[in-house]
Amino acid sequence: MAMAVAQHRESSSGSNINKHLDNGKYVRYTAEQVEALERVYAECPKPSSLRRQQLIRECPILSNIEPKQIKVWFQNRRCRDKQKTEASRLQTVNRKLNAMNKLLMEENDRLQKQVSQLVNENGYMKQQLHTASTNDASCDSVVTTPPHSLKDANNPAGLLSIAEGTLKEFLSKATGTAVDWVQMPGMKPGPDSVGIFAISQSCSGVAARACGLVSLEPTKIAEILKDRPSWFRGCRNLEVFTMFRAGNGGTIELIYTQMFAPTTLAPARDFWTLRYTTTLENGSLVVCERSLSGSGAGPNAAAAAQFVRAEMLPSGYLIRSCEGGGSIVHIVDHLNLEAWSVPEVLRPLYESSKVVAQKMTIAALRYIRQIAQETSGEVVYGPGRQPAVLRTFSQRLSRGFNDAINGFNDDGWSIMNCDGAEDVIIAINSNKSLNSTPNAVNALPLLGGVLCAKASMLIQNVSPAVLVRFLREHRSEWADFNVDAYSAVSLKAGSYAYPGMRPTRFTGSQIIMPLGHTIEHEELLEVVRLEGHSFAEDNAFLSRDIHLLQLCSGIDENAVGGCSELLFAPINEMFPDDAPLLPSGFRVIPLDTKSSDTQDSLATNRTLDLTSSLEPGPATNHIAVDAPSCPNIRSVLTIAFQFPFDSNLEDNVANMAHQYVRSVISSVQRIAIAISPSGLIPAVGPKQSPSSPEAFTLAHWICRSYSYHLGAELLRPEPPVGDSLLKNLWQHQDAILCCSLKSLPVMIFANQAGLDMLETTLMALQDITLDKIFDETGRKMLCSDFAKLMQEGLAYLPAGICMSTMGRHVSYEQAVAWKVLEADEST
Repeated sequence: MAMAVAQHRESSSGSNINKHLDNGKYVRYTAEQVEALERVYAECPKPSSLRRQQLIRECPILSNIEPKQIKVWFQNRRCRDKQKTEASRLQTVNRKLNAMNKLLMEENDRLQKQVSQLVNENGYMKQQLHTASTNDASCDSVVTTPPHSLKDANNPAGLLSIAEGTLKEFLSKATGTAVDWVQMPGMKPGPDSVGIFAISQSCSGVAARACGLVSLEPTKIAEILKDRPSWFRGCRNLEVFTMFRAGNGGTIELIYTQMFAPTTLAPARDFWTLRYTTTLENGSLVVCERSLSGSGAGPNAAAAAQFVRAEMLPSGYLIRSCEGGGSIVHIVDHLNLEAWSVPEVLRPLYESSKVVAQKMTIAALRYIRQIAQETSGEVVYGPGRQPAVLRTFSQRLSRGFNDAINGFNDDGWSIMNCDGAEDVIIAINSNKSLNSTPNAVNALPLLGGVLCAKASMLIQNVSPAVLVRFLREHRSEWADFNVDAYSAVSLKAGSYAYPGMRPTRFTGSQIIMPLGHTIEHEELLEVVRLEGHSFAEDNAFLSRDIHLLQLCSGIDENAVGGCSELLFAPINEMFPDDAPLLPSGFRVIPLDTKSSDTQDSLATNRTLDLTSSLEPGPATNHIAVDAPSCPNIRSVLTIAFQFPFDSNLEDNVANMAHQYVRSVISSVQRIAIAISPSGLIPAVGPKQSPSSPEAFTLAHWICRSYSYHLGAELLRPEPPVGDSLLKNLWQHQDAILCCSLKSLPVMIFANQAGLDMLETTLMALQDITLDKIFDETGRKMLCSDFAKLMQEGLAYLPAGICMSTMGRHVSYEQAVAWKVLEADEST
């Protein structure tokens, strides 16, 4: 610090020399020498750079300075840079904390007003009950206004009057007490929280509110949020029909918006709204919006024939700039989604404020925070594509899947047939274009079009996150490699082939290569490579690998999310930015919302994930729970698969698609039963008692059985207990594998060393049988010693070679096998 102060004083004094402390002595440099050193440092900041040494030798003015002194100067220069960087970072953090503190104080003031209002209403209710017991007084605190007629909307003065009323009502919801807001279940404010989230407790329609700090200017935030299709995956189209200036400097727009339906069981929604953008007296920027009445308002009836007109009550965005940069954003979404028009089983999706918060309000705040962090450089991506390109891929996958589910007529879709027994819908689109841009270089000519097979069904007692995660990690359990191969080959211009013409064997190897993720890891974009080989002898060694671009979201069962999705599309090896995409996949939406003190059940991890508490993960907004299970979970699963086809093969492809989707439905139903709390654990079998193996129990059994059979402790120097036992077992230097005692033993647990040896993950262990990890010699030795192992409970295997899941050889010096017994040392 003394050195830093001395340098500051020297530079502030205006002297033409610079001095540094070297072994207790100050070394003085002339201004020319300092300038030369700065040039070298600017070009080569890294200390080990050979280029730096070359530049120093080529500079005559530095020839009379000892190399050691130059080294010290560069060290001091790096220290100053680090100090500046850290000081700048601390100033940024301080500004953010000040802004967040201001936001919390405003929220506290609003809550105090709400409390006062509730106290006054309570007193009024008591007075009314005493004076007139027959009067039914209402305590509804929601501002509800009658719909505005088309007569008011037909003239600018009437529109301005509607806009001013919308602004007033929106501000009363965003910062006032017009709606009885309650904290969003599971979203508790904290250092890692995205913002403050609330949902309506009792009001007409469904409403959600969010506020948070974003490191962008107000105008930029407003520009992003007004472009709703860019961040809201459920928005199909937003068209501005009319825009004109208001007298106070604001703008008024008449907007027609179309929303996608999330399932095949209910029609999509549309809105005919007025949007008002203005600046308040305190400098805050406001964008507010509300519906204009009249079912016939907006575009012609033909364009809106497949939609149900929904109502948007006063909603919008309040954006206020902060000192030092950034903005405080308030978001309010208040909708009436006309739940009466959907089947009763789906009404929770349309009557839940929490669903609106998850799909729209939280998504909006997360998106602008993502853009802000990418703009500021807080998010560092590896080499490859830019974040904007990755976002475009994610949006294209999601939009393509939504297009397939909804099948709008104006996009060219028509129903081919509908299987009433299983509700499998076959739709075709002869006008489908797979071009990402109007003049795409990699445009795909489709001679026939695209065929889609889709269905929705109800599943129970299984967490959407667990189901989608299983489908992602165990594709071989439900997918047909030949169908994937057909889709991949068809995307190579004009190369159509019917599945079965070129049979291919799936090797079982699925390699997932991450491309990018959102800041909270709630959405993952990745490339999946499926390895396959031809059955034909003449080209048996020819690779038939398939590449898929895959989008996965909502796989953390502890995080708050609207739904869980697994979407994928075949791509070629080159994977250009404008690659044509034909998405297929799964969407699982929970129908029963979670409460703040319970969690969806996850009692049947396929491989007894004993180490979930030991592995660090990304910061997410988790639900604080202690409840072990909540078995009464209902979800709606929507499946859609798209296939390009030649007009000559339309019937063949339709039959194949129908059979394939029926097969996938059957597989998913089987998987859902297996992983539900009431189902069976395939790798372990039925539960024998309430003390069935769990995290610490199985770890205790493994260590106790080792000590019982070998007379020594597995974990030395002394056997740990509780959490430390599990942790030490997980971190043991030797590979420890545990398999089920069946005719074909299957792996159910491995510690970190075991997973590294097998080159696999805990979730993928159930696909590995004991015989697969040994070579021929090892299998013979295992079979010869198996009887001894079952009789004596212990067997030693000599040095040998085992195989990883990637096909690589791993040598070992010795293997010890022992039976794992329960607590009574008999089972």
